[in-house]
Amino acid sequence: MSAVGQEDAPARCFAPVVNTDTRVLILGSLPGVASLAAQQYYAHPRNQFWPLLAAVLAQPELPALDYPQRLARLQAHGVGLWDVVAQAQRRGSLDTAIRAAQRNDLARLVASLPALRLVAFNGATAARAADQLAGFPALTVLRLPSSSPAYTLALAEKQRAWQALAEAIVR
Repeated sequence: MSAVGQEDAPARCFAPVVNTDTRVLILGSLPGVASLAAQQYYAHPRNQFWPLLAAVLAQPELPALDYPQRLARLQAHGVGLWDVVAQAQRRGSLDTAIRAAQRNDLARLVASLPALRLVAFNGATAARAADQLAGFPALTVLRLPSSSPAYTLALAEKQRAWQALAEAIVR
């Protein structure tokens, strides 16, 4: 039997975490092996996503909450999550290993979110899907440094870039 994320078992993204009040949508590439195994966005213990969002939301307790509480806290702040890749072949968790990717229909999701005003791409791989949003000129698009531990930019530098999200989030 193959492990999740191996070449012969396609990795599939999770359902979007959004509602009609979503004002900010953060898009990753595709969940890594740890996230797929846990069935949770950004589950790898060294991924900096939850600490970065904790700083943006001024919610230092966010990383310590259980997963459903973290998602509820994001949604209470108008923040949604999804991935640009619907499914792909990938050995391991690196974005550079993604093969035969099938994209999610970002335009359809964006059109269904009446309060959406900003889409943030978590990393360069995700940002390559920004072309799907060309039909939404009023939408702000933000390219953020990846929260992945594979992207070795210092956490303080990532935090400075991610603070741009705070302006779009109404607490």
